[in-house]
Amino acid sequence: MMRHQYHWRSLTLAGFLAFFALTILVQIIRIQTSPDAAVFKAQAENFSGTYRTIYPERGEIYDRNGHLLAGNQTVYAVSVNLDEVTDPYAMALTLSTYLALDYNETLGYLLDPPEGKHNLTFKDFVPADQAAALQELQRQMAVQAAGTGVPSRLSGLEFQAHLQRSYPENALASNVIGFVSREGRGYFGVEEKYNDLLAGVPTQVWVPEDPNRALEIPKVPDGTTLILTINRDLQAATEQILDDALNQYGAQNGAIIVMDPKTGEILAMAVTPRMDLNQFWNYDSIYNTAADYNRAVSMPYEPGSVVKILTMAAALDSGTIQPNTSYFDTGVFEVGGIKIQNWDGRPWGTQDMLGCLQHSLNVCLAWISTSMGRDNFYGYMERFGLGRPTGVDLAGEAAGRLKVPGDSDWSEADLGTNSFGQGLTATPLQMIAAASAIANDGRMVVPHVLYAMVRNEQQVNIPPALGGSPITQQTADTLNEMLALSLEQEASLALLPGYRLAGKTGTGQIPTPGLGYISDQTNASFIGWGPVDDPQFMIYVWLERPSASIWGSDTAAPVFSQVAERTVILLDIPPDSVRQQLANK
Repeated sequence: MMRHQYHWRSLTLAGFLAFFALTILVQIIRIQTSPDAAVFKAQAENFSGTYRTIYPERGEIYDRNGHLLAGNQTVYAVSVNLDEVTDPYAMALTLSTYLALDYNETLGYLLDPPEGKHNLTFKDFVPADQAAALQELQRQMAVQAAGTGVPSRLSGLEFQAHLQRSYPENALASNVIGFVSREGRGYFGVEEKYNDLLAGVPTQVWVPEDPNRALEIPKVPDGTTLILTINRDLQAATEQILDDALNQYGAQNGAIIVMDPKTGEILAMAVTPRMDLNQFWNYDSIYNTAADYNRAVSMPYEPGSVVKILTMAAALDSGTIQPNTSYFDTGVFEVGGIKIQNWDGRPWGTQDMLGCLQHSLNVCLAWISTSMGRDNFYGYMERFGLGRPTGVDLAGEAAGRLKVPGDSDWSEADLGTNSFGQGLTATPLQMIAAASAIANDGRMVVPHVLYAMVRNEQQVNIPPALGGSPITQQTADTLNEMLALSLEQEASLALLPGYRLAGKTGTGQIPTPGLGYISDQTNASFIGWGPVDDPQFMIYVWLERPSASIWGSDTAAPVFSQVAERTVILLDIPPDSVRQQLANK
């Protein structure tokens, strides 16, 4: 009787359990086949991983020949998990020794950490070799502790790897490249101008917790790699020539630009001062203002007589003069109530237009500009790009200032002084862009430093852009010959044996507020290009306040010759005779 009772109880319990299991099974099937199944599945997926924002690797920067100018290197943030620290004294001693930290301060943080903190970062951006040495010590101490049953004295020491911008050439072309702060933002030069392209697009991706699903993590494209028009070897040579020139001529600062006048490609751009980009935190101790970072594009100045080539181009193109037009120079020319004199204060008598250029006669050029008339003259100056940015792809370009009739501070006297580069301001880059029309058959080019972009293993070359055609090809050819003859006939220090060059000196007095122009404070400049029959390079030299001589013919001209010599060698441009013989074969 007893067994029969237990038998029914067992059957009842078994039946209940079977019914319960069947109910669960039906519910599972119902959920899996119901319209809400997809929602439940998505919710379950949410707990199998996390969303994380992945920051792409910043694109690299190369020169035109493949030399790395800006890249990335792995550095480490060294931190301590306070919950795992067993010996704060040993930890503090190790960190202070290997990371050059203050021992007492480090120990204080370990013994009395900020409230609520369980992990403290003691130093970030630790170089890989330094972190490796610390990791090796941690490994050795862990091995020693393993056989004793006692935790390692460096338990809790952690390393987080990340990337930092690096510049293998240090200060080379620093004014062109710019730098990246530790927050990942580009400043100055290419790093700022193309910051968004270089940085890439941060992307939120799903990262599964299961390591077996690592292949499911999508790859975030790196930032765009940039190839610059800069020639590394020519850049280095130009910077050295500029540094030597500052020492030789006692100049305070300077800038040199080498550009292809047919394409606008900037082959070299040397300025002072420069800085080691790997130590960008020294910026404030090197530069007074942002304009000091790249004087070639950010610091307008009164260029002086180099502007005469633009005035002469405008007068020839408008038909105001011809090369053989005669002018009798009395040494003084009055315009707008002021008397303009030549650089040497004396008359030069009868001169044709070649003589006016060769002897750089202020009086003659002032006569030319007034003969053109204000509307005609300033119309040409604006077409040459004075008073507006060139559009170069570098951050911080300044526009300069060209006063024109109608401006509150313009006077009739400006029509005379502007003709020889006084009373207006321009950057070296604006001047070389304007003069490119003379070397390039009347067509101005837009200066640029970006040669190509590389993304997803595809290279896209950047085509040259024209900045307008302020003069005709005939005018450009005529002035080219005049400027070449001018250099040859005065036996200029800018000449380069074997190559026929065209160019012009510039000596501009520096205005001082309240004192006017001081005679012994000048900006010495030179602009030139060659070979004359097929211009392949254009060079602009600016030396600020040279003390050895105030004249551009004594200081900037020989610097031009040195840069031209290095340029023809590094660009493999044969002497004129060889090049012409090869062309005739």
